Amino acid sequence: MMTKRNILVTGPPGCGKSTLIEKVVNKMKEPLTGFFTREIKDKGRRVGFSINTLDGREGILAHKSIKSEYRVGKYGINIEDIDNIAVPSLIPKGKDEIVVIDEIGKMECFSDLFKKTLIQVLDSPNYVIGSIALKGGSFIQGIKNRDDVKVSCVTPHTRDSLVEKILESIKKGM
Repeated sequence: MMTKRNILVTGPPGCGKSTLIEKVVNKMKEPLTGFFTREIKDKGRRVGFSINTLDGREGILAHKSIKSEYRVGKYGINIEDIDNIAVPSLIPKGKDEIVVIDEIGKMECFSDLFKKTLIQVLDSPNYVIGSIALKGGSFIQGIKNRDDVKVSCVTPHTRDSLVEKILESIKKGM
């Protein structure tokens, strides 16, 4: 049986996907690259999302104040920062580097470069740990249906046990 090197978690917004991936990343000793998305808050209200790479770069994924032809709800999508900050962080420098992608979602998928690079990374020998939108168009469904992708659903009950399961499956495969 072939090892599934691409490990993705999914679930409804707010179920703890990012927290879970962060816990996995914090317990790993292997070299890592990739990015997290974070909420941007203003006076306690969410106004957008930032891109935070594991090597310390930061950009804006989406924001209420961004005028863009690409929108999700009230947020304008910043394709430039996806292409110039998120995408380069997905490209591993070596074959033992693990790629962290939080998240493969509607906003990120407006970028053709993101989608193209994501496919290249999933096809690479590198392990990928990431989160993927629960609902999504044909591109997101296609990623979930790949033979080399294992998708786990995050719930309040599975959140903590999944951290160990993901770490174990990477250790086994390496």
